[in-house]
Amino acid sequence: MSTAEAVPFDAHGVEPIPPSGRDSSPHEQFWIWAGANLAPINWVLGALGITLGLSLLETLLVVAGGNLIGCAVFGLFNVIGHRTAVNQMVLGRAPFGRRGAIIPGIVQCLLTMAWVGVNTWVVLDLVMAVLAKLGVRGGVAVEYLVAAVIMVVQLALALYGFYAIRTFEKYTVPVTVLVMAVMTVLALSRAELHWTAATAVDPGAKLTAMTQLMTAIGVGWGLTWLPYSADYSRFVRREASSRSVFWASALGMYVPTVWLAALGACLASAGTGSDPSSLVISTFGAMALPVLLLIMHGPVATNILNLYSCSLAALSIGIKVARWKITLAAGLVASGVLVVFVRADSFAHAFDNWMVSILVWITPWAAIVAVDYLVLRRGRLHVPSLYAADSQYGLWNVGALVSLALGLAAGWSWQFGLVPAMQGPVATVFNNTDFSWLSGSVVAGGLYYLVGRRARSLSVAALRLESQ
Repeated sequence: MSTAEAVPFDAHGVEPIPPSGRDSSPHEQFWIWAGANLAPINWVLGALGITLGLSLLETLLVVAGGNLIGCAVFGLFNVIGHRTAVNQMVLGRAPFGRRGAIIPGIVQCLLTMAWVGVNTWVVLDLVMAVLAKLGVRGGVAVEYLVAAVIMVVQLALALYGFYAIRTFEKYTVPVTVLVMAVMTVLALSRAELHWTAATAVDPGAKLTAMTQLMTAIGVGWGLTWLPYSADYSRFVRREASSRSVFWASALGMYVPTVWLAALGACLASAGTGSDPSSLVISTFGAMALPVLLLIMHGPVATNILNLYSCSLAALSIGIKVARWKITLAAGLVASGVLVVFVRADSFAHAFDNWMVSILVWITPWAAIVAVDYLVLRRGRLHVPSLYAADSQYGLWNVGALVSLALGLAAGWSWQFGLVPAMQGPVATVFNNTDFSWLSGSVVAGGLYYLVGRRARSLSVAALRLESQ
């Protein structure tokens, strides 16, 4: 069998995946999401808890407990993609309308490009730190050369599409898991853990830190992946059970996220810093090079999902351009984001700022999509209408868009980012706590439910009058 036959080119766009193209299994979905999250960036997630002033024990409880919620919702969104065989941004046409869905589609397109830059920074920082330890110092020129090489590798895999992504994750993630297991044992055997030491000792300060960590990397981490979910579960074979799809995707997200966040928290509590390069070099020393060659897999595995989903989001909003051109454009924008993060003084703080800002839009959007599909439509969608010019879902759903806008406002009001513009009035009044993910989703989802119920009641009443 040739390579081309073993790994076919993904010629699918945003149309429903036909049965002949749905040959993925639930366990392959597990490897896709595990690979995307088995990355050094998740060390920063755990280290951020220590940076915010929490103890190691408190950080672990927030990360483990919060991700139970976020990853469960993520698994649910994967089930929707499996049942419909439709990508996530097109599914948004049901609640928002054909043209109304363009708005969240544009946001998703921009965010995926930015994520590529964020994740590439982690790889670049690690590589430069190891090269410096080996005596290779080339300054800015070497730094940007390494970034260019990483970008090319990511683009090549993303251009080939889903089947290449699936194959890459399926055969590389198990090996990476073994290396990370050895690495974890080695790291913890050398680290002197401080389980209860914390700089946030006042109850108010501790609660503030816990809510900020919960938003950034507890509940928030699983929620940030919601706009991607159906892009990949739509390829799972039809006969697979919804339960298997749910558990494969939810655990694929939960296990590596909590595992590496816990490792990062342990190393940070031992005083090795919060930046990824500091965590690796100070912990592994000369062993960092062979370990680094494999943990570089994680960010690359994450970025190929970002680049692929970016192209789908662009196609969903109506851009008539070949997918490979969109992917190349995404790489250019991501390079600009990379420059911003390279110049940041603290990656942990810059990353917290980034996470908080994107959750403000994702949570109200996700609440509307979930209420529409699970509650109002009770799991029933007319898939052809998602693409039809005379769609039964309409062009614009004003109620959904207004609910989204008010959800954004509610999320911002209880958000506390590191930049003053991202510090809402409610958050400030309540001692800088951050419940943006909760306030945004409750307001948007609740309003959309009321609007949707009223619209359905009026529709039923009109039909009864016509039949009389």
